[in-house]
Amino acid sequence: MGEAGIGWLAAIIIGGVAGWIASILMKANTGIFFNIILGVIGAAVASFLFGLLGISFGGWLGYLVAGIIGACILVGIVRAVKN
Repeated sequence: MGEAGIGWLAAIIIGGVAGWIASILMKANTGIFFNIILGVIGAAVASFLFGLLGISFGGWLGYLVAGIIGACILVGIVRAVKN
């Protein structure tokens, strides 16, 4: 989160929005707290994975995109483990 150049409060807000968008895209029925967790952890996961490929996200918009992608990945993993 520090590498994106945003603060903790902004990370929580953007993470919540990213998790909410991901829950809509993945048709996951999650609450606001889980959306925030999905978005923040998802952004970290996506940033790491894309960093391995040499792709970096920066700023608020980049953090949002990474959060959405990462949260979708996390929802997919949870669904795969459940089934």
